Amino acid sequence: MEQIITHFTDDDLYKFTMCCAVIDNFPRAQVRYTFTDRDGTAYPPGFAKALAEQVEALETVVITDDEVDFMRRKCYYLPAWFFNYLKGYRFSRKWVKTWQDCDGRLHVEIEGSWAETIFLEVKVLAIISELYYIMTDRHDGLDYSAYYDKTYAKGRRLLEGGCVFSDFGARRRASFAAEDTVVRAMKDCYASRDWPGRFVGTSNVYLAMKYDLLPVGTMAHEFVCAIGGMYGPQMANHIAMNLWRNTFRGALGTFLYDSFGWDIFSLNFSEDFANLFKGLRIDSGDNCGELMKIVEKYRSLGIDPKTKQIIFSNALDVDSALEIQRYAKDYCQPSFGIGTHFTNDFDGLKPMNIVIKLVAAKITESWAFYNDTCKISEDEGKHTGNPEVVRRFMDALHINK
Repeated sequence: MEQIITHFTDDDLYKFTMCCAVIDNFPRAQVRYTFTDRDGTAYPPGFAKALAEQVEALETVVITDDEVDFMRRKCYYLPAWFFNYLKGYRFSRKWVKTWQDCDGRLHVEIEGSWAETIFLEVKVLAIISELYYIMTDRHDGLDYSAYYDKTYAKGRRLLEGGCVFSDFGARRRASFAAEDTVVRAMKDCYASRDWPGRFVGTSNVYLAMKYDLLPVGTMAHEFVCAIGGMYGPQMANHIAMNLWRNTFRGALGTFLYDSFGWDIFSLNFSEDFANLFKGLRIDSGDNCGELMKIVEKYRSLGIDPKTKQIIFSNALDVDSALEIQRYAKDYCQPSFGIGTHFTNDFDGLKPMNIVIKLVAAKITESWAFYNDTCKISEDEGKHTGNPEVVRRFMDALHINK
């Protein structure tokens, strides 16, 4: 079987930015991640072994000089020392365990140094998604020419509707070729004439380099959830915002607020943070309802929400993005990160509902134990982590739902 991931920067930008912040603030931290298939998929026999072989193959993947040169140009906020770290980085199969139970359910656990294992989440998810279609004989029949046309039409609708958007689809793509097709089609569509909207770029650093686009992204829930495990969820957002601004000095100023729900974030989102960060990202809950919470918070601080960017990224498709655009443009500067709808929307192919989440952390390897953590989504069915830990965190935050 061919190696699925062959480029080091075939990954989301936020893994690089978070890695930089982790080394800067938690250089000795250790973490655990677990894989969840929300659909309870029964994987083909031998899938875990094939996945382990693909993970082993990552040991041959290193960053190239061209990739470093591109990131130096486009990612000005990353310090020079970080590229020296990336040049010396090597994957290890020892960090990852894969197995299947008697029902074919897939289990994946990742454990090790946070600064090292952080680059596995997106890559392993992308491998699982593409590998599943390969091993169920759905991969070779994908029509990328038709997919280009389908994607081009999506781009035209979004651009005509005034949407500012980017590709966020690496994790659950049908294949690398699918995401490549998406980015190429969107770039071609945007370049075809002047539009009310704008195609900003892609979260995939390699494809941004290939098509000379802007790599986009800031952080994931992982950063806040790990801090919540180490210090508790009550002040996790405050600590995360402080560390983020100290590392990036005001760059990458979009904060992902919903790791432990809106209410506790709002209590931590003081006027100085609201002025410092250029905006927030909505990744769960009712999009319009969450927007109005944000608008009311900015107004309570004497800040005009129309000066702030709000990124919507909660399971969007073209129709929902256009609907949000019509509503949100009167309140803020809306933009959209669209993932699976872009990179896994083939007729007859069901996208996988899979995630890998950080579930435990410790600030140094000398600790004999980990602190559990979780993610408390604004969507009740999407809390991630051990149910007992979720309940404990909700009790600590006085969340009754």
